[in-house]
Amino acid sequence: MRHSSSNKIVHTRAAARTEEGRFHVTPIARELLAQSLAPFGRSSTLPAEAYTAESVLRWEQEHFFDRSWVCVGRADGLSETGDQRAVSLGRESVLLVRGEEGSLRAFYNVCRHRGHELLPVGGEACGKYVRCPYHAWAYGLDGELRGAPGFGKPGGDFQREGRSLAPMRVVEWHGWLFANASGDAPPLEEHTGNLGELLENYTRDGLVVAARHDYEVEANWKILAENYHECYHCSSIHPELCQVSPPNSGGDNLEPEGAWIGGPMDLYDGVETMSLDGRSHAPNLPGLADGQDRKVYYFQLFPNLLVSLHPDYVMTHRLTPLAPGRTHVECEWLFSREAVEKEGFDPSYASDFWDVTNRQDWHACESVQRGACSRGYRRGPLSPREDAVYQLITMVAKGYLEVRVSRPASRTAEPIG
Repeated sequence: MRHSSSNKIVHTRAAARTEEGRFHVTPIARELLAQSLAPFGRSSTLPAEAYTAESVLRWEQEHFFDRSWVCVGRADGLSETGDQRAVSLGRESVLLVRGEEGSLRAFYNVCRHRGHELLPVGGEACGKYVRCPYHAWAYGLDGELRGAPGFGKPGGDFQREGRSLAPMRVVEWHGWLFANASGDAPPLEEHTGNLGELLENYTRDGLVVAARHDYEVEANWKILAENYHECYHCSSIHPELCQVSPPNSGGDNLEPEGAWIGGPMDLYDGVETMSLDGRSHAPNLPGLADGQDRKVYYFQLFPNLLVSLHPDYVMTHRLTPLAPGRTHVECEWLFSREAVEKEGFDPSYASDFWDVTNRQDWHACESVQRGACSRGYRRGPLSPREDAVYQLITMVAKGYLEVRVSRPASRTAEPIG
């Protein structure tokens, strides 16, 4: 929440040369992307098919989700040995498991017998074994096959060796879990760049999820992200937000050294945090530096994690595309353990404020989605206050051309020919 030509929808794919010199198919023709990659002030939004075409979403799921690092939730939801959770990941689903001695593992959510899902997406379990609900094949927490009913005793004709669950890369970062389905993404440190340094003061002492809301929004996941990155719309649709934070505040976005975008906004004098009355009902996070109690930072770690840093809590939106025009949003509010364990603590002062604001945003995003589906849609210019939207759009357009997740373009970047 920070801050032309006729658009006949053409489902055109074009070949683009990668840095390695190989040609790959892009989801949208190169000439249609040139407008979006023009220097800031002369660029436009993405073509409509970026938000509406099934073929574009399939491409994004393969290249932006399967082949990159995707946030799959918080690690503290898998705190005990034997905890298991299945999460959607692009075109795949991943089974997360907390193993012996606290080890974290991830597996493709597929039984080695007939391919049944080990848990439904969103499902959770806890036990000494991972058990397929179809034919009761059982696996250890390390993924090794331990039991296959009806196949005889170990040592017979049926061999358990070589039938372990297929592993997937998983990394814990500042308390969030990230998985890479393809197995060939660059190290997570390259993906996150310097964002971890900016989060450190907020996360160093650990955070606890105190509230969660789930939404299903009838809009493309990128429309939600674009909306998050600008407050140009705030005066029009967010009266509550404008009471606690100047909608034109914050200045320039921070300089990313990874696949992220974002920057700060200010709090009004006398306002303690983003809440309906501007008051906080929790202590500030203990690691803050001077001045961080007067700002709220809004970051997107591409593709699917939005992180909003407040003086007293951290809010996240985790985006899961369900269809070109439909996105599941998991919104969580995280506080210090000190706050959560205090008698009478109630996180609703934060979650109520953002639930009101979220729903205002979802209404606007759904309207934008309907507009993108219209024959009357034309690609529009970006205002000077939509520089973070420009960075996101260039990240997406460059990704289409380079067939990989890349950093956003600078606002002063030369056009990409």
